[in-house]
Amino acid sequence: MKTEFLQMIKTRRSCRKYKAEQITDEELKAVLEAGTYAPTSRGMQAPYIVAVQNEAQRRQLAEMNARVMGVTSNPYYDAPTYVLVLVPGDANNPVQDGSCVLENMMLAAHALGLGSCWIHREREMFATPEGKELMKSWGLPDGLIGIGALALGYPEGEPAQPKPRKPDYYRIIK
Repeated sequence: MKTEFLQMIKTRRSCRKYKAEQITDEELKAVLEAGTYAPTSRGMQAPYIVAVQNEAQRRQLAEMNARVMGVTSNPYYDAPTYVLVLVPGDANNPVQDGSCVLENMMLAAHALGLGSCWIHREREMFATPEGKELMKSWGLPDGLIGIGALALGYPEGEPAQPKPRKPDYYRIIK
């Protein structure tokens, strides 16, 4: 394994404070493309990836997520880009497929010097009439479920140090 790749995995952190500056189109496309190369069940490429940079729609998504969470703050940490992952509910492994897409995109973002944070509650958000209408306005098919999202942007400040790994995290059985 290339040392640089393992180092990328070890140094990626969730970012919860972003600069207001929008990321470049090239950076966004690189992150999205990384998501399209994630493994999916039976190679079906079932997930849909939606990047939202429109201010009004980001505000709407933040309000929807905050309602589910029961807060008034922005659960996407005021990032300039939100990247949503949705999968057909009848896909073979929707949660696993969408999770692989999100992880690929987080690693790609880190490799580009971007910050990202996995955001939850998209399942609840997109099960609502408001969420279904939003997906329809994006030209997505019916029957999708939200798997998760990324807050994405330039990090404000330095990432936190990793927590120590627990000593019995893995086992080797021969």
